[in-house]
Amino acid sequence: MAETTLNQPELHDSEMRWELLERVAASPHLNHAPRLREILMYVGRRSLKEGCFQVREQEIGVDVFGRSETYDTGIDNIVRTNVSELRKRIDAYFDAEGLHEMLTMEIPRGSYVPVFCLRAEAGQKAVGYSPAASLPTDAHGVTPGGPSNLAFRLWKIAAFVGFVFAIGSTAALWIQNRTTQQALHEVNLSLHPWRSQPAVAALWSEFLDSNQNTDIVISDASFTLVQNLSKQSFPFNDYLTRSYLNQLQARNLGPDGRTALSLIAAKTLVNSSESRLAQRILLADPLAKNLHYYSAREYQPSLIKNDNVILIGGPVGNPWDKLLDSPLNFTVELGGPLLAPIINRTPAANEQAAYTPVEGAVGYCVVAFLPTPNHNGKALLIAGSGSEATEAAGDFLESESQLSTLLKASHSGKFPYFEVLLRVFFVRGTPITSTIETYRTYPNLH
Repeated sequence: MAETTLNQPELHDSEMRWELLERVAASPHLNHAPRLREILMYVGRRSLKEGCFQVREQEIGVDVFGRSETYDTGIDNIVRTNVSELRKRIDAYFDAEGLHEMLTMEIPRGSYVPVFCLRAEAGQKAVGYSPAASLPTDAHGVTPGGPSNLAFRLWKIAAFVGFVFAIGSTAALWIQNRTTQQALHEVNLSLHPWRSQPAVAALWSEFLDSNQNTDIVISDASFTLVQNLSKQSFPFNDYLTRSYLNQLQARNLGPDGRTALSLIAAKTLVNSSESRLAQRILLADPLAKNLHYYSAREYQPSLIKNDNVILIGGPVGNPWDKLLDSPLNFTVELGGPLLAPIINRTPAANEQAAYTPVEGAVGYCVVAFLPTPNHNGKALLIAGSGSEATEAAGDFLESESQLSTLLKASHSGKFPYFEVLLRVFFVRGTPITSTIETYRTYPNLH
């Protein structure tokens, strides 16, 4: 048995570790994230209760997310994305209410098993002092019992040499600090390449340099499928209260139809292109603790009141869009997943009333930068007519040339609130090029 320090808990006490895991799961950091809580309890149970030394990504995908036994983790990264967010929230717990926990817990990168450690004790600070005032001197300026005049001159020479040496050391430290600062700047740019592009930085600093939390919310693919199959759309409040499920049961769909729709509605399905885009945004600031990832189903009204938010997916699958719908001119209409048209509510000269994708060749995407409903934060909406168009939005949001067009229109060096319609040319599964078809700016929303 490993030796332990007196009065410290033994790390092999699984009950103590399980109690800590339960406290983390019950903390405010996971209150509004039931799926992240479920992952944490699952990996904790597998490792602490069942004695597993390894938990595989595929197991979590099957048992927590309802994926098939043969699903491809190389294509569907839902587990990695959610566990990445879970790691941040665990860290946030130990930086806040868990600051005085005797044990700490983490899920190391490359693993799905919680690891527990004794918290290191803080060392004692060294106590410094300042010398007392100068010793008294006699009429000749020599300290009684002190050095002779020769010694005093030697002392002054030594002091001068020390002074010169100090200047040289200061210069060397200045050069060293400059070098260190330059190295840190280069590391920062390597981690956050968007900072080196003025227009890209002007937009993303609103979300990544903010003291507020920024929530990335992807659509509820199950809800999209239910609406497409039932040919019925539901308002936001029906989605929020889940009352749309009762409405499905009341429809004349036959027992098999109602059962099928209920089974689909109960599943937590995600759109792979939206998940990849969310991961791309998370990697824009890999060390940030204020970036959080949600599905539309687990998101909460209390969050959108106080946080910045990035909503991925149109209002059909991501009903949270409807809270920001009033100023939008371009909207994705309910339709097939690959051919959803974009409606232009107020066409200007030379604009179409609707922009319909061409299957396998052309798609459209709406990107909007707006205030949150109560103007406490900023919102970014991304809604594509198909998966390729959605992914093209990521390219647009990293494009210095395309974003600078909008930035110049503001004449202020700061982005106005805007809405852009992108036309995307693609081959199956891959966007090739995107161009700004048309756009609107909303300076009065500031």
